[in-house]
Amino acid sequence: MKSSCTSIIPFAFILLLSYDCCVTFANIHATSSVLDDHYDDNLFLDCLSMHSDNASSISEVIYTKSHSSYSSVLNFSIQNFRFSTPNTPKPQVIVTPSDVSQIQAAIKCSQKHGLEVRIRSGGHDFEGLSFVSEVPFVIIDLLNLSEISVDAEEQTAWVQAGATLGQLYYRIAEKSKNLGFSGGLCPTVGAGGHISGGGYGVMLRKFGLAADNIVDAHLIDAKGRFLDRKSMGEDLFWAIRGGGGASFGVIVAWKVRLVTVPSTVTRFLVTRSLDQNATEIVHKWQYVAHKFHEDLFIEVTLSRVNSMMVAIFSSVFLGGVDRLLPMMQESFPELGLTKEDCTEMSWIESVQNLAGFEKGQSLDLLLDRDSQSNGVVVNGTTKAFFKGKADYVKEPIPVNAFEGIYDNFNEEEGQIAFMVLVPYGGKMSEISESETPYPHRAGNIYKIFYGVFWGEDGASQRHIDWLRRLYSYMTPYVSKNPRGAYINYRDLDVGTNNQGHTSVEQASVWGNKYFKNNFKRLVHVKTMVDPHDFFRNEQSIPPLIYNLRISCPESTCSPSPPSETTPLLTEDSNGFPSSYSFQ
Repeated sequence: MKSSCTSIIPFAFILLLSYDCCVTFANIHATSSVLDDHYDDNLFLDCLSMHSDNASSISEVIYTKSHSSYSSVLNFSIQNFRFSTPNTPKPQVIVTPSDVSQIQAAIKCSQKHGLEVRIRSGGHDFEGLSFVSEVPFVIIDLLNLSEISVDAEEQTAWVQAGATLGQLYYRIAEKSKNLGFSGGLCPTVGAGGHISGGGYGVMLRKFGLAADNIVDAHLIDAKGRFLDRKSMGEDLFWAIRGGGGASFGVIVAWKVRLVTVPSTVTRFLVTRSLDQNATEIVHKWQYVAHKFHEDLFIEVTLSRVNSMMVAIFSSVFLGGVDRLLPMMQESFPELGLTKEDCTEMSWIESVQNLAGFEKGQSLDLLLDRDSQSNGVVVNGTTKAFFKGKADYVKEPIPVNAFEGIYDNFNEEEGQIAFMVLVPYGGKMSEISESETPYPHRAGNIYKIFYGVFWGEDGASQRHIDWLRRLYSYMTPYVSKNPRGAYINYRDLDVGTNNQGHTSVEQASVWGNKYFKNNFKRLVHVKTMVDPHDFFRNEQSIPPLIYNLRISCPESTCSPSPPSETTPLLTEDSNGFPSSYSFQ
């Protein structure tokens, strides 16, 4: 998952994570539900060694519960402390693969021993589904697969799924000051989950989502096959660009299309209190922000600062201040922006600034996947107890409705909480709802990202209840039939699968909210590539074929799978399989 990072707000501000043919599905799920009494670490480890290309090397990337580093490896990437308590279910084994064969071995052995697989790239999943399961499971943690290769001339980059957004942006800027990527703000978010769920940032109005800028991908499916775009086919390639990759396989790498950025961009951050007409200014913003020139992005954060409600206007403009000011004067004079409010900088400096780092700090901080200062103005941490939700707005909220929002924030639990209003329009309105699984395009004037933080496990329920009350209050003012949601801001409140069989009808309760009509096509793709539902979680796409005993060749009783022709896994001079080469 994964998207904007979950960051605490001491200054109350966030800127913005193969089975044999003859098998019964019910038996697969029943096997894992009783595994605890029969599971044997040694048998699983022997299986991994047997199926890995290098038996000695795989022992270095396996962590069982008896391993001295098990807890530190498990907790390293956990961002949300709701899923790091003594009662949180823990994996039987953590595998941190350093090559493709180790992922293939983990898949094969998990199937053989009845274990579920959870796939973690950055650990920002809002509901912890990349590293928590209620049934016995294995984590495939991709943090060692973090290579990035930038081709400035072709304006593309290969980025492995375990690399973070901060690392990607840094490597792009190393090669060119005039290239960037249209992705999220939080530098510790993993590229694998971020892109597979859509992924947005401050350039979405000009270039669309991260998933809109993918030209190829490498994935390992439930049969352990290593697939690229050609061999996986266009249906599967479509599904993983916004449909959540964890339903379909293990994303190993993305080939991203880079975008052109100017030598100078302009940042501003302007705060207005209610006494400074914040409500009226935000109300006007609703009418104009989605109509701004596509170079201009202004998001609004509603939050409490020193017990006072404020609206914080955060912007990146792809150009200089002398071009920005006349544009603002013409389209949004209510904000009262001045030249003194603005700072010119390079694109990569704006990335660093948006992440919460101070101007002048080393850009090398973007490389730190354990960075604790992300998405905040003043000192903060990405790791806290957190609950988030999302909404989409199609018509401006009436000005008097803001009073009810403020009333919610004035409750004790609203002290460290926020609503971020993210403008749409521009490129987002030009891309068809069905171009990728992410459907929330034309007709949406902005997205709302809700979040609340707290400091101890005992306070979890009342803070979650507070956010649910705010979300309920917003019902009349947001999208309907269905009420839209965002897979990278995963929210189990909108619906869940069963631990065993889940019908398509049941899954559509949450699936239609994330994907609208695209959910049906995602089910078709899932049925085609993972009919036994090996890759599953509480909100994974279910296959149509279920609880049916298959006793015929796969080619005659199920939809056509991806091509059997897969890239060869011979190594190149950099130690990558040749099919995995970034050249």
